[in-house]
Amino acid sequence: MSELPEPTDPSAHGLDAGRLRRAGDYLGHYIDDGSLAGWQLVVAKDDVVVWHECRGLADMAAGAPVRPDTLWRLYSMTKPVTAVAAMMLYEDGAYALDDPVDRWLPEFGSPRVYRFGPPQAPGTAPSPEPITVRHLLTHTAGLSYGFHHVHPVDALYRAAEEEHDWADADLAARCERWASIPLLYVPGTGWTYSVASDVLGRLVEVASGQRLDEFFAQRIFEPLGMTDTGFWADGERATRLAAVYGRGPADGTLARDDAATAHGTKPPAFLSGGGGLVGSAADYHRFTQFLVRGGALDGARLLGPRTVDLIFRNHLPGGNSYAALQPQPLSWPPAPGLGFGLGLAVVADPAAAGTVASAGTGFWSGALNTEFFVDPADSLTAMFFTQLTPYGALPLQRELAQLVCSARTAQR
Repeated sequence: MSELPEPTDPSAHGLDAGRLRRAGDYLGHYIDDGSLAGWQLVVAKDDVVVWHECRGLADMAAGAPVRPDTLWRLYSMTKPVTAVAAMMLYEDGAYALDDPVDRWLPEFGSPRVYRFGPPQAPGTAPSPEPITVRHLLTHTAGLSYGFHHVHPVDALYRAAEEEHDWADADLAARCERWASIPLLYVPGTGWTYSVASDVLGRLVEVASGQRLDEFFAQRIFEPLGMTDTGFWADGERATRLAAVYGRGPADGTLARDDAATAHGTKPPAFLSGGGGLVGSAADYHRFTQFLVRGGALDGARLLGPRTVDLIFRNHLPGGNSYAALQPQPLSWPPAPGLGFGLGLAVVADPAAAGTVASAGTGFWSGALNTEFFVDPADSLTAMFFTQLTPYGALPLQRELAQLVCSARTAQR
C-alpha cells in the first residue's frame, strides 16, 4: 500500500501551523456535535505534506478509528481521474477536443433535444450540434442525472434506472440507454452536472481498446504508485473501508447506511468513470501531486505541463461560470465566479466566488462529502475525506478552501 509521507514543518513552506491546527479543530467540531463519525485531512505545499490529521471513527459500531490507511469511496472525485485518462489519449493523438464523440460512440450520432411536454411524451427536435469530447469533459453535452428532480428529462434518467436489468448493465449498455434520452439543450449552450464523465469513460474504453479499470490500473495507478485505488476493495482492503453514515429518521443522530456501506466491496458490472473508485488518502495525494507538478511524479510523466495547464482553464462558453449556464430551475447550487475546466471545477473569479483560493484553483467533491482542491500557481493541495450522506449536508467544499488557504503567511 502507498503511505503518506511524514508531515514537514508548515512554516518552512509559508503556512502557519497554528492556523492549520485551527482548521483541524474547526472540522473536529463536526465530530463533537455528532455531524460526522470521523475524517481525514491532508495538506501539501511545495511537493511535501505539511499537515495530516485523522479524527473520529471509520466504523462506529466496531469502534475502529480513522487511520492513515483508511479507504474511502471517492464517488465523483473519480471524475478528474477519468478526465486525465481522456487527456492522455488526447496527447496520444486519438482525438481532438472538438471531435464529435459519435465517431467512437455511434449511439450518440443523432441526438435530439427536449423542447416541451411531460416525460411520458416529450416533444423533441434534432440537435443542430453534435456532442464533442470537450462537452463531455465540461458537462456541457446536455446530458443529466436522474437525481436532479428539476426537469422532465431527469425523470427519463430515473425511468432508465428503474428498468429491471439496469443494475446488471455495464458501461456500454448504459451509454446505449442514455443516448436514447433527449438532451436538455443543444450541446455547448448550457451546463448540467451529469453522466458525461461516465460516457467519457466509455470513450476511453473504445479509443484505447481497454476496459476502463485496465486503463486506469496500467496507465495511471501503477505509474503513480496508487496501489490502494480501484473500482472495489476486497480481502484485506475491504476491512479498511470506512462505513457510511446518514441522519437517522427518529432523532437525527448518525445512523449507519448499510446499503451505501456495502457499495465498493465487490466487482461492479458498471465501471463508473463518474463515481466508481475506492481509494486511500495516500493514493489521492499522489494523484493531486501529479497534477500540481505539471503532469509528472517520481519520474513518471503521464501528461505534458501544457496539457495540465489546459485542464485547469475555464472552458465554459464565453468564460461564464457554471451557475450562469445552468437551465432553470437550477439542478446544482449557484456558484458565481466558478468555471469548469476539463474534468473539474476551477476558480475563475475569486472575488465573485467569495473564496481566498487562487484563480485557477481546480477542485471537486464526492457524493459522500469527500473534497479536494489543487492550486497549481501556489503549489498547494488539500484533501478531506469522510463518508456522510447526503452530499452537501455540511458546507465542507467551501470550508476546506477557506480554512487551508487562510493559513498562508504570504501571497505566494
